[in-house]
Amino acid sequence: MPDSQSRPLPTGGAVRPITRWGTPMMHREVADVTKFDDDLATLVSDMVATMQAASGVGLAANQVGVNLKVFVFDCPDADDHRVTGVVCNPVLSLPEGKDRQLEEADEGCLSLPGAYIPCSRPDTAHVAGVDEHGDPVEFTGTGLLARCLQHETDHLFGTVFGDRLPVRSRKQLNKQHEELANHYPADWPVSPVVPE
Repeated sequence: MPDSQSRPLPTGGAVRPITRWGTPMMHREVADVTKFDDDLATLVSDMVATMQAASGVGLAANQVGVNLKVFVFDCPDADDHRVTGVVCNPVLSLPEGKDRQLEEADEGCLSLPGAYIPCSRPDTAHVAGVDEHGDPVEFTGTGLLARCLQHETDHLFGTVFGDRLPVRSRKQLNKQHEELANHYPADWPVSPVVPE
């Protein structure tokens, strides 16, 4: 698909601490990107470095405490093709009616590290926006990539995936996280995971 070709990710960034669920910025819509400048370029490079240090497949700006609508990703699709990119001001489109097929799979979040639980989402997703230079980008995802595009766009509008779970599942997820929380320092992934 021509609109799902990878865009190279910037390198050379610094790893930043990841913001946790419960922090106010994680639970409200953040601001549109309006300046495509050196500050944004530095942020995006740092987000890529942070995502890689945390072994994640996507990361939104509010997950590093920045009030801007931008996410980065490095994620395989259903055919195991690796897709990478940067999206500012994403507009998410999901299939509707008979084209809407839900897929249940384990989902986790770097802002609630260590915890995973099944979450149902549409099996394809399309995101349009601009990259860190202000150039238009579009990505269509299947499999894990579809989940990633939805998860990261959700973040920028103040939704964490726990908000999409039934109460019982949310309690299980939080319990799992609490059991593992002492392995993740407050500034993780700047400081590494503490082994058992």
